[in-house]
Amino acid sequence: MTHQDGRKPGLTEDAAALVAGLADLAVCGLSTALGGVSGLLRRADLGDLLADGQEETKARGRLVLARYAAPPPAHLEVLARTVTARTRAESGRE
Repeated sequence: MTHQDGRKPGLTEDAAALVAGLADLAVCGLSTALGGVSGLLRRADLGDLLADGQEETKARGRLVLARYAAPPPAHLEVLARTVTARTRAESGRE
């Protein structure tokens, strides 16, 4: 982008253009989202849809908790299982 007199925009003008572009993008996204919500509100099975969404969200939450909040296995338990597996493997060879 250049001015009418041929000079290039400065840092302030670039920043203002960037902010204006981001604001326009946000407004377009918001209007699209509101259109989707209004279409959703016209559905006859909205209650069932919300209940399904709630159950799915709970299931995802349980998976996340199981993945990240589960305590690591006890160190001695891991060692005991390793020794047991090695012992069984060695006794099977003989």
